Amino acid sequence: MSQHAPRTHNRKDDEHGTLASYVAGFILSLLLTAGAYLLVENKALSGTVLLSAILGLAVLQMCVQILFFLHLGRGPKPLYNVVFFFGTVGIILMVVIGSVFIMNNLHYNMSPSETVRMLAQEESLSQVNGNKTGACQETHENHRVTINRGRATPYQVKAKLCDTLTFINEDTDLRDIAFGPHDDHKNYGGEAGVSLRTAYPKTITLNETGTFSYHDDLELSMTGTFTVVE
Repeated sequence: MSQHAPRTHNRKDDEHGTLASYVAGFILSLLLTAGAYLLVENKALSGTVLLSAILGLAVLQMCVQILFFLHLGRGPKPLYNVVFFFGTVGIILMVVIGSVFIMNNLHYNMSPSETVRMLAQEESLSQVNGNKTGACQETHENHRVTINRGRATPYQVKAKLCDTLTFINEDTDLRDIAFGPHDDHKNYGGEAGVSLRTAYPKTITLNETGTFSYHDDLELSMTGTFTVVE
């Protein structure tokens, strides 16, 4: 009578997931990726809030990859798992930081005319080869807008061409000032907007005539306007 050796549990089986776990991890990864894409595509958020949401989704996706595909903690050699974990975190950080850097550079270079205007203003170049750049060769009166308790004072500023406008943030919250309406941002004088920290004012040169609006991307109720005449 033949005897069969009892089946022993192979510890290596614990290091690998099942087909169901791989499929679940794949679906979760797709959902997190689609979520980040839809946030940007539908403009549901903007500014720092949008960046924070995307980074949060990226961290969640990292956790999914670690749990469902790398199986951190299942192997017999936890040291290797720790090395793989920190290696994965390092790669993800490089990808995220590199992506943000690339997006900022693309945003900076997408509009050559705005870039030229901004650089010309920074260097006070009113003309290049006899052609006007739109920059002011010298500035005149300075106007100030103070942000306190989520309100801009004065709400409306009237200025002349080549005056300057200084935004001062007296609140403890960060202010992300963008020009134009919330759903249709505009550049002013080559500037896409200004970020204001407490006690760190920012000044722009009023080198375009017309009436312009601005708002805080982080608190949409904070708005204001400025009118520039020749």
